[in-house]
Amino acid sequence: MSISKAGLSDVKELCALINSAYRVESSKKGWTTEADLLGGQRTDEEDMKAIISKPGCLILKFTNETGEIISCVRLEKHGDKMYLGMLTVSPVLQGGGIGKLMMIASENEAKKQNCRCVYMQVIKGRDELIAWYERQGYKDTGKRKPFPMGAPRFGIPKKELEFIIMEKMIS
Repeated sequence: MSISKAGLSDVKELCALINSAYRVESSKKGWTTEADLLGGQRTDEEDMKAIISKPGCLILKFTNETGEIISCVRLEKHGDKMYLGMLTVSPVLQGGGIGKLMMIASENEAKKQNCRCVYMQVIKGRDELIAWYERQGYKDTGKRKPFPMGAPRFGIPKKELEFIIMEKMIS
């Protein structure tokens, strides 16, 4: 098992993993599903290619012993902060510590890039997930951001949603 930087050749497998963990029926096998809040897909190949190709942005992937991608996370440097998003673990493997390993790898990458903190946005009301991030040292900043309600390409909201911004100092 190893964590490495994803490339364009990983796009199709990344999309399948991310969508399986967030929105479709199989996501309900794990505890991080958004299926009750949002319908539709979480990402697509065009979006993943853009993320991987964007300067300052990368996807870390966690592969098992057969080379299958079982976890990933998006990182994007903004000045002295690192944005963390799309943390994904295969629904059938959630709860086994892989998410924690990906968080550590993300924070190490942020340190390597001279960032002072890592921040993320989490859908308000996802209490179990927010509590998990708090156990990893992240704190609610008190800042809120509206959910892009008119962007069905990345999900069709089933109710009014907003993001809370969480942050962890790492240096």
